[in-house]
Amino acid sequence: MNTNQREHIALITGASQGIGLALARKFLSQSWQVVTLNRSDFPADDMLIQNALKNGRLRAYKVTDLADYGSLRRSLEEIKSKEQQIDILFNNAGGGLSELSYSKQGREKHYELLTVVPYIILMELKELLKNGRLKTVINTSSQVLRFTKEFTIENLEHPKTFRKMVGPYAASKLALSLWTQAVAPQLAKEGIKIRSVDPGLNNTLKKGKDSGMPAWFELLFKVLSSPPTHGADQLYEGALGNHRDKSGVFLLKGRVSELKFAEHAPRVLDRISDIYSREFLDGSVLHG
Repeated sequence: MNTNQREHIALITGASQGIGLALARKFLSQSWQVVTLNRSDFPADDMLIQNALKNGRLRAYKVTDLADYGSLRRSLEEIKSKEQQIDILFNNAGGGLSELSYSKQGREKHYELLTVVPYIILMELKELLKNGRLKTVINTSSQVLRFTKEFTIENLEHPKTFRKMVGPYAASKLALSLWTQAVAPQLAKEGIKIRSVDPGLNNTLKKGKDSGMPAWFELLFKVLSSPPTHGADQLYEGALGNHRDKSGVFLLKGRVSELKFAEHAPRVLDRISDIYSREFLDGSVLHG
């Protein structure tokens, strides 16, 4: 395995398909090393991926369920024990669900997976980021956050209603971008930059699998969406493009965009930081 410290290393969550897979392929084609955290296996017929796995330029770690803290903890511990550095962390995992469901920790699953878990991954892998040269974090957000009409922590954790895409999914992506904004000054003291990026509309639909979208939107989506390589390009540019020196910003179509409900950002950060401390860190003592 080639672990030359002079080479750049990207860690991508949710890289076995869609945008994450396209992003992994993009970095591998540019001679980066890539580390991934996935629930499922890579496509067996993707020769670039399979060759990179064989020669060690791609190192894949498995997680049974990102929203299950026991499973997540084991996977992150394995990464920390085997990897020496990360230059860019892409918190990319997570899609839309078609109905209201809750994590093992008792919170709405979009919020757990799309808002809380990326913070846990960042905190757990922060030392590896500090060992890297680029020290950059990119959180995959979404322009659907603009559809959020009301915003409270309580409704994030236990929604009173459920609507596909524009309900808990949109609110959770907004919360992700809000804590990204709020945590930036704290991370800056450690030399780390963080941004949230909308990858645009990308056709990542899988045949036979519920998309988590309203039927009318799914039809429109199939017509208007781009291939996953477009989303990968947006995340890549968000990390290494014109805004690489900015921190805390939300990038929409390559431009810095204002966030709704920005006054809630500190409270969102406080809440997920508290969850991380009380449930993830303390839980490791209880279950370790």
